[in-house]
Amino acid sequence: MKTTNHYSGCRLDRMDAQREDSTWLERVIDSDQTQILPLWRNRHPVSSGSQPKVCTRGELGKLLSAQTEQIFLGMDSDNHPWVAVDLSHLAQPPSLAGAEQQTEWFDLRKFGTLLDHASGALLAYARAMVHWNAHHRFCNRCGHPAIMLRAGHQRQCTNSACAHQIYPRIDPAVIMLIHHGDLCLLGRQPQWPAGRHSVLAGYVEPGESLEDAVRREVQEEVGIDIEAIHYHSSQAWPFPSSIMLGFYARAKDLAISLNDNELESAAWFDRDSIRQGSSGLLLPSRDSIAYRLIGDWLDGRIPG
Repeated sequence: MKTTNHYSGCRLDRMDAQREDSTWLERVIDSDQTQILPLWRNRHPVSSGSQPKVCTRGELGKLLSAQTEQIFLGMDSDNHPWVAVDLSHLAQPPSLAGAEQQTEWFDLRKFGTLLDHASGALLAYARAMVHWNAHHRFCNRCGHPAIMLRAGHQRQCTNSACAHQIYPRIDPAVIMLIHHGDLCLLGRQPQWPAGRHSVLAGYVEPGESLEDAVRREVQEEVGIDIEAIHYHSSQAWPFPSSIMLGFYARAKDLAISLNDNELESAAWFDRDSIRQGSSGLLLPSRDSIAYRLIGDWLDGRIPG
Protein backbone atom coordinates (compact mmCIF):
# COMPACT_ATOMS: atom_id res chain seq x y z
CA MET A 1 0.00 0.00 0.00
CA LYS A 2 1.34 3.42 -0.96
CA THR A 3 2.15 5.38 2.17
CA THR A 4 2.89 8.94 0.98
CA ASN A 5 -0.09 11.26 0.73
CA HIS A 6 -0.20 14.62 -1.02
CA TYR A 7 1.52 17.49 0.87
CA SER A 8 3.72 14.90 2.59
CA GLY A 9 7.21 13.55 1.94
CA CYS A 10 9.17 16.80 1.61
CA ARG A 11 12.66 15.96 0.37
CA LEU A 12 14.56 18.85 1.93
CA ASP A 13 17.22 18.23 4.56
CA ARG A 14 16.05 20.55 7.35
CA MET A 15 19.63 20.89 8.67
CA ASP A 16 18.56 20.93 12.30
CA ALA A 17 22.12 20.76 13.67
CA GLN A 18 23.10 23.94 11.79
CA ARG A 19 20.17 26.06 12.93
CA GLU A 20 22.06 27.22 16.02
CA ASP A 21 24.88 28.61 13.85
CA SER A 22 23.79 32.16 13.02
CA THR A 23 26.83 32.77 10.81
CA TRP A 24 26.10 29.68 8.71
CA LEU A 25 22.41 30.56 8.48
CA GLU A 26 23.13 34.11 7.34
CA ARG A 27 25.49 32.83 4.67
CA VAL A 28 23.14 30.24 3.18
CA ILE A 29 20.05 32.44 3.36
CA ASP A 30 21.84 35.29 1.57
CA SER A 31 23.37 33.00 -1.05
CA ASP A 32 22.75 33.64 -4.75
CA GLN A 33 21.77 29.96 -4.93
CA THR A 34 18.92 30.38 -2.46
CA GLN A 35 15.49 29.37 -3.74
CA ILE A 36 12.78 31.59 -2.24
CA LEU A 37 9.10 30.73 -1.85
CA PRO A 38 7.16 33.96 -1.25
CA LEU A 39 3.69 33.93 0.26
CA TRP A 40 1.13 36.69 0.45
CA ARG A 41 -1.77 36.09 2.86
CA ASN A 42 -1.58 32.31 2.44
CA ARG A 43 -1.30 32.58 -1.34
CA HIS A 44 1.54 31.40 -3.54
CA PRO A 45 2.57 32.96 -6.86
CA VAL A 46 1.55 30.63 -9.69
CA SER A 47 2.48 30.88 -13.36
CA SER A 48 0.02 30.50 -16.23
CA GLY A 49 1.26 26.92 -16.47
CA SER A 50 -0.13 26.22 -12.96
CA GLN A 51 3.36 25.87 -11.53
CA PRO A 52 4.50 27.66 -8.36
CA LYS A 53 6.92 30.51 -8.90
CA VAL A 54 10.28 30.03 -7.19
CA CYS A 55 12.18 33.29 -6.81
CA THR A 56 15.77 34.39 -6.48
CA ARG A 57 16.90 37.19 -4.21
CA GLY A 58 17.36 39.41 -7.26
CA GLU A 59 13.81 38.83 -8.46
CA LEU A 60 12.33 39.87 -5.13
CA GLY A 61 14.58 42.92 -4.94
CA LYS A 62 13.21 45.68 -2.72
CA LEU A 63 10.39 43.43 -1.51
CA LEU A 64 12.95 42.03 0.93
CA SER A 65 14.11 44.34 3.69
CA ALA A 66 16.04 43.99 6.91
CA GLN A 67 12.69 43.53 8.68
CA THR A 68 11.51 40.70 6.42
CA GLU A 69 11.52 37.42 8.32
CA GLN A 70 13.16 34.75 6.18
CA ILE A 71 12.36 31.20 7.22
CA PHE A 72 15.01 28.65 6.34
CA LEU A 73 13.33 25.45 5.18
CA GLY A 74 16.37 23.31 4.36
CA MET A 75 18.75 22.18 1.63
CA ASP A 76 17.84 20.20 -1.47
CA SER A 77 19.86 17.38 -3.04
CA ASP A 78 21.73 19.93 -5.20
CA ASN A 79 22.79 21.80 -2.04
CA HIS A 80 20.51 24.76 -2.77
CA PRO A 81 19.05 26.49 0.30
CA TRP A 82 15.27 26.98 0.35
CA VAL A 83 13.65 29.88 2.18
CA ALA A 84 10.05 31.03 2.70
CA VAL A 85 9.18 34.71 3.12
CA ASP A 86 5.90 36.29 4.17
CA LEU A 87 4.90 39.37 2.15
CA SER A 88 1.48 39.71 3.78
CA HIS A 89 2.27 43.21 5.05
CA LEU A 90 1.88 44.49 1.49
CA ALA A 91 -1.54 45.93 0.64
CA GLN A 92 -1.69 44.06 -2.67
CA PRO A 93 -0.06 40.88 -3.97
CA PRO A 94 3.25 42.02 -5.46
CA SER A 95 4.36 41.82 -9.07
CA LEU A 96 7.46 39.67 -9.32
CA ALA A 97 10.40 40.73 -11.45
CA GLY A 98 11.71 38.23 -13.95
CA ALA A 99 8.45 36.30 -14.28
CA GLU A 100 8.47 34.99 -17.86
CA GLN A 101 4.82 33.99 -17.64
CA GLN A 102 1.90 35.83 -16.13
CA THR A 103 1.86 35.22 -12.39
CA GLU A 104 -1.18 35.20 -10.12
CA TRP A 105 -1.45 34.47 -6.42
CA PHE A 106 -3.55 31.48 -5.34
CA ASP A 107 -4.25 29.57 -2.15
CA LEU A 108 -2.64 26.13 -2.22
CA ARG A 109 -6.06 24.51 -1.92
CA LYS A 110 -6.96 25.99 -5.32
CA PHE A 111 -4.14 24.38 -7.30
CA GLY A 112 -2.66 21.69 -5.05
CA THR A 113 -4.18 18.85 -7.08
CA LEU A 114 -2.15 20.01 -10.11
CA LEU A 115 1.18 19.60 -8.31
CA ASP A 116 3.41 16.56 -8.09
CA HIS A 117 4.03 15.18 -4.62
CA ALA A 118 7.41 16.85 -4.18
CA SER A 119 6.13 20.33 -5.10
CA GLY A 120 2.99 19.92 -3.02
CA ALA A 121 4.98 18.86 0.03
CA LEU A 122 7.41 21.76 -0.36
CA LEU A 123 4.69 24.40 -0.62
CA ALA A 124 2.75 22.86 2.26
CA TYR A 125 5.86 23.02 4.45
CA ALA A 126 6.48 26.66 3.50
CA ARG A 127 2.86 27.60 4.13
CA ALA A 128 2.82 25.90 7.53
CA MET A 129 5.99 27.64 8.72
CA VAL A 130 4.90 31.06 7.49
CA HIS A 131 1.52 30.64 9.19
CA TRP A 132 3.07 29.55 12.48
CA ASN A 133 5.50 32.47 12.60
CA ALA A 134 2.81 34.98 11.62
CA HIS A 135 0.56 33.81 14.47
CA HIS A 136 3.22 33.68 17.18
CA ARG A 137 4.72 37.16 17.04
CA PHE A 138 3.74 37.68 20.68
CA CYS A 139 4.34 35.58 23.75
CA ASN A 140 1.32 33.49 24.73
CA ARG A 141 2.28 33.83 28.41
CA CYS A 142 2.93 37.54 28.96
CA GLY A 143 2.03 39.22 25.67
CA HIS A 144 5.44 40.73 24.90
CA PRO A 145 6.86 40.51 21.37
CA ALA A 146 8.49 37.19 20.47
CA ILE A 147 11.51 37.23 18.17
CA MET A 148 12.37 34.59 15.58
CA LEU A 149 15.22 32.17 16.34
CA ARG A 150 16.73 29.22 14.50
CA ALA A 151 15.66 30.77 11.18
CA GLY A 152 11.97 30.47 11.94
CA HIS A 153 11.74 27.18 13.82
CA GLN A 154 11.62 28.80 17.25
CA ARG A 155 10.48 32.08 18.77
CA GLN A 156 11.40 33.56 22.14
CA CYS A 157 9.73 36.13 24.34
CA THR A 158 11.68 39.40 24.56
CA ASN A 159 10.60 39.94 28.17
CA SER A 160 13.66 38.88 30.18
CA ALA A 161 11.47 38.03 33.16
CA CYS A 162 9.60 35.54 30.98
CA ALA A 163 11.92 34.44 28.13
CA HIS A 164 9.37 31.81 27.12
CA GLN A 165 10.46 29.67 24.17
CA ILE A 166 7.84 28.78 21.58
CA TYR A 167 8.09 25.95 19.06
CA PRO A 168 5.90 25.05 16.08
CA ARG A 169 2.85 23.03 17.01
CA ILE A 170 0.38 21.13 14.87
CA ASP A 171 -3.17 20.06 15.63
CA PRO A 172 -3.70 16.27 15.38
CA ALA A 173 -6.96 15.16 13.79
CA VAL A 174 -8.23 11.65 13.12
CA ILE A 175 -9.97 10.87 9.85
CA MET A 176 -11.59 7.49 9.38
CA LEU A 177 -13.38 5.38 6.82
CA ILE A 178 -16.10 3.34 8.50
CA HIS A 179 -17.26 0.24 6.63
CA HIS A 180 -19.76 -2.56 7.13
CA GLY A 181 -19.85 -5.43 4.67
CA ASP A 182 -19.95 -3.92 1.18
CA LEU A 183 -20.91 -0.46 2.43
CA CYS A 184 -18.97 2.55 3.63
CA LEU A 185 -20.21 5.51 5.63
CA LEU A 186 -19.99 9.04 4.24
CA GLY A 187 -21.20 12.25 5.84
CA ARG A 188 -21.94 15.74 4.64
CA GLN A 189 -21.40 19.13 6.28
CA PRO A 190 -23.91 21.87 5.43
CA GLN A 191 -21.31 24.38 4.17
CA TRP A 192 -19.91 22.02 1.53
CA PRO A 193 -20.80 22.26 -2.18
CA ALA A 194 -23.98 20.46 -3.20
CA GLY A 195 -23.50 16.70 -3.29
CA ARG A 196 -20.11 16.67 -1.53
CA HIS A 197 -19.65 13.81 0.95
CA SER A 198 -16.61 12.58 2.82
CA VAL A 199 -15.41 10.28 5.56
CA LEU A 200 -15.74 11.33 9.20
CA ALA A 201 -13.03 13.34 10.95
CA GLY A 202 -12.36 15.31 14.11
CA TYR A 203 -9.66 16.69 16.37
CA VAL A 204 -7.97 14.60 19.04
CA GLU A 205 -8.88 15.82 22.52
CA PRO A 206 -6.67 15.90 25.65
CA GLY A 207 -6.39 12.57 27.43
CA GLU A 208 -7.22 10.51 24.32
CA SER A 209 -5.30 7.97 22.34
CA LEU A 210 -5.83 8.13 18.60
CA GLU A 211 -8.08 5.07 18.78
CA ASP A 212 -10.10 6.74 21.55
CA ALA A 213 -10.59 9.77 19.32
CA VAL A 214 -11.76 7.60 16.41
CA ARG A 215 -14.35 5.88 18.61
CA ARG A 216 -15.57 9.11 20.17
CA GLU A 217 -15.89 11.04 16.92
CA VAL A 218 -17.87 8.28 15.22
CA GLN A 219 -20.15 7.91 18.22
CA GLU A 220 -20.66 11.67 18.56
CA GLU A 221 -21.35 12.29 14.89
CA VAL A 222 -23.41 9.25 13.83
CA GLY A 223 -24.12 7.25 17.02
CA ILE A 224 -22.38 4.10 15.78
CA ASP A 225 -20.12 1.80 17.79
CA ILE A 226 -17.09 0.52 15.90
CA GLU A 227 -14.50 -2.24 16.14
CA ALA A 228 -11.36 -3.44 14.35
CA ILE A 229 -9.72 0.00 14.24
CA HIS A 230 -6.63 0.04 12.03
CA TYR A 231 -4.15 2.76 11.14
CA HIS A 232 -3.97 3.64 7.43
CA SER A 233 -1.60 6.58 6.84
CA SER A 234 -1.07 10.23 7.73
CA GLN A 235 -1.03 13.51 5.86
CA ALA A 236 0.41 16.94 6.50
CA TRP A 237 -2.55 19.34 6.22
CA PRO A 238 -1.44 22.97 6.62
CA PHE A 239 -4.93 24.47 6.43
CA PRO A 240 -3.91 25.96 8.68
CA SER A 241 -1.87 23.63 10.91
CA SER A 242 -3.13 20.05 11.16
CA ILE A 243 -1.78 16.55 10.81
CA MET A 244 -4.41 14.13 9.53
CA LEU A 245 -4.15 10.63 11.01
CA GLY A 246 -6.02 8.17 8.84
CA PHE A 247 -7.81 5.07 10.11
CA TYR A 248 -10.39 2.56 8.98
CA ALA A 249 -12.77 0.63 11.22
CA ARG A 250 -15.78 -1.67 11.04
CA ALA A 251 -19.21 -0.57 12.23
CA LYS A 252 -21.07 -2.92 14.57
CA ASP A 253 -24.41 -2.01 12.99
CA LEU A 254 -25.90 0.24 10.29
CA ALA A 255 -28.20 2.43 12.40
CA ILE A 256 -27.26 6.11 12.00
CA SER A 257 -28.21 8.72 14.59
CA LEU A 258 -26.95 12.26 13.98
CA ASN A 259 -26.00 13.43 17.45
CA ASP A 260 -24.50 16.87 16.89
CA ASN A 261 -24.86 19.83 14.57
CA GLU A 262 -21.70 19.16 12.59
CA LEU A 263 -23.18 16.86 9.96
CA GLU A 264 -26.14 17.74 7.78
CA SER A 265 -26.55 14.10 6.78
CA ALA A 266 -24.82 10.74 6.73
CA ALA A 267 -25.55 7.58 4.76
CA TRP A 268 -24.18 4.21 3.70
CA PHE A 269 -22.93 3.86 0.12
CA ASP A 270 -21.96 0.82 -1.92
CA ARG A 271 -19.08 0.78 -4.36
CA ASP A 272 -21.17 1.14 -7.50
CA SER A 273 -23.02 4.22 -6.25
CA ILE A 274 -19.73 5.90 -5.35
CA ARG A 275 -18.02 5.05 -8.63
CA GLN A 276 -21.00 6.23 -10.65
CA GLY A 277 -21.61 9.36 -8.58
CA SER A 278 -25.23 8.35 -8.02
CA SER A 279 -27.64 11.14 -7.03
CA GLY A 280 -25.02 13.81 -7.67
CA LEU A 281 -22.53 12.38 -5.16
CA LEU A 282 -19.23 14.29 -5.14
CA LEU A 283 -16.10 13.01 -3.42
CA PRO A 284 -13.47 15.04 -1.51
CA SER A 285 -10.68 16.75 -3.45
CA ARG A 286 -8.01 14.48 -4.90
CA ASP A 287 -5.26 16.01 -2.75
CA SER A 288 -6.91 14.87 0.50
CA ILE A 289 -6.36 11.75 2.57
CA ALA A 290 -10.15 11.44 2.61
CA TYR A 291 -10.09 10.79 -1.15
CA ARG A 292 -7.29 8.27 -0.67
CA LEU A 293 -9.20 6.39 2.04
CA ILE A 294 -12.29 6.13 -0.14
CA GLY A 295 -10.21 5.09 -3.15
CA ASP A 296 -8.41 2.37 -1.22
CA TRP A 297 -11.74 1.01 0.02
CA LEU A 298 -13.19 1.05 -3.50
CA ASP A 299 -10.19 -0.89 -4.80
CA GLY A 300 -10.33 -3.48 -2.03
CA ARG A 301 -7.13 -2.36 -0.32
CA ILE A 302 -8.95 -1.87 2.99
CA PRO A 303 -9.90 -5.23 4.54
CA GLY A 304 -13.57 -5.85 5.28
